[in-house]
Amino acid sequence: MPRPVTKLTDKRVKAAKPQEKEQTLSDGGGLQLRVLPSGTKSWQFKYKNPVTGKYNKMPLGIYPDKSLSDARDDAADKRKLLANGIDPKTHKLEKKKEEVRKHNNTFIAAAELWFERKKPTVTEQHASREWKTLEKYVFPKMKSMPLESITAPETIEVLRPLESDGKHSTVKRICQSLNQIMDYSVNHGYIQANPLAKIITVFSKNVVEHMATIKPGELPEFLKALWGAPNIQNKTRLLILWQLHTMTRPKEAARAKWGDIHFDDKVWIIPAEEMKRRRAHRVPLTPATIAILEKMKPLSGHHQYIFPNERDPHGHASTYTVNAAIKRSLGYKGKLVAHGLRSVASTALHEQGYDSLLVEACLAHADENETRAAYNRSDYLEQRRPIMEWWSELIERLA
Repeated sequence: MPRPVTKLTDKRVKAAKPQEKEQTLSDGGGLQLRVLPSGTKSWQFKYKNPVTGKYNKMPLGIYPDKSLSDARDDAADKRKLLANGIDPKTHKLEKKKEEVRKHNNTFIAAAELWFERKKPTVTEQHASREWKTLEKYVFPKMKSMPLESITAPETIEVLRPLESDGKHSTVKRICQSLNQIMDYSVNHGYIQANPLAKIITVFSKNVVEHMATIKPGELPEFLKALWGAPNIQNKTRLLILWQLHTMTRPKEAARAKWGDIHFDDKVWIIPAEEMKRRRAHRVPLTPATIAILEKMKPLSGHHQYIFPNERDPHGHASTYTVNAAIKRSLGYKGKLVAHGLRSVASTALHEQGYDSLLVEACLAHADENETRAAYNRSDYLEQRRPIMEWWSELIERLA
């Protein structure tokens, strides 16, 4: 029969003196006080491993940093684990590993992995802008935060200054990025749920200012200004017409390459990397657009880009060239922007009664019907040809 153990008292623990050899004073239930010859006193827990049956010792802390009462509570927790067949030492190691894992699962680590996956799906410019926005407004506060410690209230406070400055669009873009990063983290098992899924709803909405544009009925006046402007270079005039006829975005028009023009098939194939949605876009060439190319051949046919840069003929025209010309040379500041030319085309085509699906395809817009978009791989090239020709003929008639 085991010898009964006399419980330790605070007085006895405090009074324990060092001797030549280490002393072990027992409190019962596996809790022991070690008194080293150096005078150091420490707690340990002695127990039988539930699997191997061997006795193990586990340090619990130094006295008086850990009091007798705290040591007893600690030992009681260990006995509960043993009662459930769990080795306390193994449990502690696993817990420490989990804490290290949580610490390593930082926001920046997840953001970098997410960004590597996202980059191929958007243009280089879009990706760069999105990452720089995070670097400027989010990373300084959240970079080192463990994913599991990120909360909606704290994140909202990070973005409040931007809202106060009226940067509503920036807040919206950041919320979208944060949501994608946290969704990525959920899907890869780093966290259980996305705490930032709905944070966009707490911010005040921006009053949307529609992109400055003109009505199709105002197109004759615009074209008259375009052809009559004395201080505009001919190649800039042709670039504006190229963008207007092809219904492309300013960047896509300015970066057009001769190598992407297929005269035999009468089509301009814009590579996926140049497109907003990272999907190649085929633009039917009309007699009017082919005429523009013929006029540009003597100026840039020996270069890569159809509309070369003014300072560097090996580069493309600035993506802001059309915008600047419309505002300054044509006098349309506040009335029309380069991107607004697409809106003119869209309105005119819809008013003419063309199928919205085909009009959106001309504009290289994403299909809002997600189910149809998932299965539909057609770009309706041949159906778009008569639409593009009608649009080009209208421009020619109004000029």
